[in-house]
Amino acid sequence: MAADYPDIDIAPLIDHTLLTPTATPEQVEQWCNDADRFQFAAVCIHPASVRQAAELLRGKNPKVCTVIGFPTGATTSAVKLYEAQDAVENGATELDVVINLSWLKVGKTEELHREIAEICQETGQTVKAILETTLLTDAEKRLAAELCMDAGVAFLKTSTGWNGGATVADVQLLKEVAREQAGIKASGGIRTIDQALELIVAGATRLGTSRGPDLLRQRDTLDKARG
Repeated sequence: MAADYPDIDIAPLIDHTLLTPTATPEQVEQWCNDADRFQFAAVCIHPASVRQAAELLRGKNPKVCTVIGFPTGATTSAVKLYEAQDAVENGATELDVVINLSWLKVGKTEELHREIAEICQETGQTVKAILETTLLTDAEKRLAAELCMDAGVAFLKTSTGWNGGATVADVQLLKEVAREQAGIKASGGIRTIDQALELIVAGATRLGTSRGPDLLRQRDTLDKARG
């Protein structure tokens, strides 16, 4: 239960996420307003919404995060790089990049490393590598994490949320591999304050969730119940 965990301020760890295909400009505005109101770490929106989010959050604390190669990671390296550069030109300062899972599975590690390293180097922004851990063996998770860290990513991210979500076990594994040289973003299926706190205690330094305000309300309810 959440009451059993340390008193953790989760708001600064939340990437307030809006990645539904039907997201409207009105919803993007609401997400940005929520991010500013609750002082979340970032909003995470589709590339097409980056310019709007950047304008809404200009001069404010929350970062503008977007996804690259989402949700499969199977676009070409040239397309991913262009998408990343275009996002940065439009105002994104954090890029959640889906790795090429096929390359990982068949041993094309040099290609995977080169793709991520080029995005890190050419954009100069915070890159979070989405590993899609639910589709990988533990050995593959470790290999992907090591490759992405060597390529220069700032965070290792568990999931897109399209193929399952974050687990405590995966966060613990990534924390072990990261050795505090990269942050850990747990993402996918985080709906309760218990889940959020479990993942933070396990080692998550960011949480990707569309339910940030609801998580804070759940925490407030528990705090009031504890007196």
